[in-house]
Amino acid sequence: MAQAQQNWAFQLSKAALELTEDEVIYDPSYFRIPYPNGDVPADRGVCTDVVIRAYRKLGVDLQKLVHEDMLANFKHYPQNWQLKAPDSNIDHRRVPNLMKFFSRKGQTLSLSKSPKDYKAGDIVCWDLGNGILHIGLVVDRLSADGNPMIVHNIGSGQVLADCLFQFRIIGHYRYPPKT
Repeated sequence: MAQAQQNWAFQLSKAALELTEDEVIYDPSYFRIPYPNGDVPADRGVCTDVVIRAYRKLGVDLQKLVHEDMLANFKHYPQNWQLKAPDSNIDHRRVPNLMKFFSRKGQTLSLSKSPKDYKAGDIVCWDLGNGILHIGLVVDRLSADGNPMIVHNIGSGQVLADCLFQFRIIGHYRYPPKT
């Protein structure tokens, strides 16, 4: 990993860890939010909001980036919600859409069972079963077992957890901004 990318990854990891200090209730409700730089209420959120908020702390607006890419490439995005056009209130808050965006605009990395393949700043997606997908950020902390730790929200707020290999990994991405 190049030095600039390592610096970015460390900053993203730090931003994600800072999110764990905020009290957040898991709330998957649809919210009408401003565009660009919109966010659901600060005390609410889901797994995608962890990723969105960590990037936003570093000046990257995933709401705007995902929305613009969906406007230009709607047919390439999942059509799971029978929408006729992008919706800037919710599209960036859906795991399948983030997976598509990161695969289109970032780096798609291997799905591995080896802890050494997951670096701080990486984005990981899981299939929890029954059609439920999940997303989190790898941070620069290791568990007692040597696994990279994850900041995510799986129902208990924005937390740091040793959960990388707890579920079936279906996506592994790196998305540093273009410089």
